[in-house]
Parts: sequence; structure tokens; C-alpha cells
Amino acid sequence: MGQVNCSNCTCTSKESELHLDLALKQDNLADDLSFGSLQTDITKLSSKSFSAPKINPSPLQKSLESSVIKLQALWRGYQVRKLYSHLSKNKAAPRNHFLTEDKPAFISNSSSAQKEHRPPFTYKSGAVYQGQWTGNNRDGQGCQIWPDGAKYEGEWKDNKANGHGKFWHTDGDIFEGQWKDEKTNGKGVYRHQNGACYEGDWKNDLQEGYGVEEWADGSRFQGFYHNGKKNGFGLYAWSDGSRYVGHWVENKISGWGCYTWLDGRKYEGEWTNNNMHGKGVYTWKDGRKYDGEYSVDKKHGHGTYTWADGKQYKGGWRNGRQHGEGTYILTNGEVKKALWQDGKKVKDLE
Repeated sequence: MGQVNCSNCTCTSKESELHLDLALKQDNLADDLSFGSLQTDITKLSSKSFSAPKINPSPLQKSLESSVIKLQALWRGYQVRKLYSHLSKNKAAPRNHFLTEDKPAFISNSSSAQKEHRPPFTYKSGAVYQGQWTGNNRDGQGCQIWPDGAKYEGEWKDNKANGHGKFWHTDGDIFEGQWKDEKTNGKGVYRHQNGACYEGDWKNDLQEGYGVEEWADGSRFQGFYHNGKKNGFGLYAWSDGSRYVGHWVENKISGWGCYTWLDGRKYEGEWTNNNMHGKGVYTWKDGRKYDGEYSVDKKHGHGTYTWADGKQYKGGWRNGRQHGEGTYILTNGEVKKALWQDGKKVKDLE
């Protein structure tokens, strides 16, 4: 076969254009994933480029696109459920333990203002207290055990748990730390029977201030809390190696933050309710980058997508796909402008 001379034709330029069009379509097969990483086949699908581009996607490509979208939804749901399973409130001390009926006004004829030890005292509820008293008030060191097995051992003042103390829950959970008027206040450690643990600040039985929370699967959060929920700046490291550093609002990733996946992907920007939402930069390990706007985890608005080889698309996006006017720049500097609709090029503008 003879060699064809293409020096005076535009087939090479046209082929590059078709390749870029398909690259844009193919990239949409793996929209940005939040909360986790699909390694193995899904990562390969998202970065695959075809050496022999075709104008119309094949049935196999359509099938792959459908499969990837379904897998994305499943993975996103799994990671969100996993996150929320870690965000349950720590119960400090059930309110049915420290009841007012356990505080009778008269226990002893003693009028001594000095602390004294007395024999175990049984309340009407069946709870038993043994320890120090001042007059008719529990005062000093003492231990109280309830009929259901719950137990508090520590300091008392004014007939209430005050100071340092340890509380054993009936389900095996344990809290040890500071108490004020029978509520956790100050520094304390809460250990769940399932292996989870929180160590940090408390206020009125709720996490408040700075704390560190760890789970049995190796996940870990360190940051700030308000009213028992993660709120403010914090770092969450998942057991799979992914991590988020940034702001939280009521146990949800909201505000500015950076999420890094185990496979090297990273998003740094704005978040709302655990979703990429607003302006941000998403990078891939292979050098690809998207810099622009997001809406509920999808490219939406205006943004620039850059491939590892330097090609670029600048323009509008809707629901994760190119939409509206857009400009793409080839590696040789050639500029192409076109009109897009839902990821498909409708017409060239120049």
C-alpha cells in the first residue's frame, strides 16, 4: 500500500476534534464521586481513551455508562450511610438515673457539718448509695448502684454528682470525667461497648468544644463540636484512607474543605450538606483537573476541564455534562468554539 500525503487536507485536525469530543463524552462516564473511591475497573473506565474514535457511542459504551452511574449511586449511598453510622450521639447519663425521688429530705438525725461514712442506704427506687455524707446530703466520695445495673462512682456535692466521676451504662458503655449537677460538664471520655470512643469537652451531657472521636473500624475525627454535633473546623479520616479537612455544620460537611480519596483524587472547595456545592477544584492522580462550579456533587455552572495532555474545555456545565457555549483548546493551541447540550455538541460556533 502506498503512503497517503495529507499535507494539504484537514483530516488530522478533524480526527483531533473527534477525539476531543469523545474524550469529553467519555469523561462524563465517571462523574466526580463523593465519599469514597472506586478503584479497580471503575477507575479504569473513567480514564480510558479510545485510539480509534467513533462519532456515535457503541451499545457497549452506553452499557458501561449506565453501569458506572449505578455504581456511583450505590457507592455514594454506602459512604454516606457509613458516615452517619459514626455520627450518633454519645449518651452521657440517662436521665432516669439521678431521679429526684432518690433525694429524700430526711435520711439521718445527724446534724454534723462534717463528712462522715455511713452504712449503705437504699432509696425507694431500689438504688443503693454507699459513701460519704454531710448531714442528709451525699457529699464527698461515694458509689451508687441502680436496680438495672447502672453505676456511678465518684465525687458528690449538694446531693448530686459533682466533680470527677465514672458512670457505667447498662449496655456496657462507660463515661469518665467531670460532672456538674449530675450532668457531664468539662473534660471526659466516653467509651462505647462497640469500641468507639470520644475524648474531649462536654457541656450539659453533650459534646461541646474540642474533641477526638475514634471508631472500631479505624475511622477518626478530631475537631470541634456544638450541641453534641460536629460543628466548625475538623479532620475526618476514614478507615479506607480517604480524609476530609474543613468545616462542618451539624454533623454534615458544609463550608470550605478538602476531601482526598485513597486513589489520589482530591476536591478542594465549597460544600453543602455533604455535597460538593459551589466553587471548587477537583484533581485526578493522572493530572486531569476541573476548576469551576458544582451543584449537589455535579459540575454545574461555569468551569474549566483540563486533561493530562494539556487539552482544555472552558464553558458551561449542567448536571455534570457540558451545556451551553464552550471552548476547547487543543494541545497545538488550536481553539474550537461550540454549542453543547447535555454533553453533546450541537454545532460549531466558528
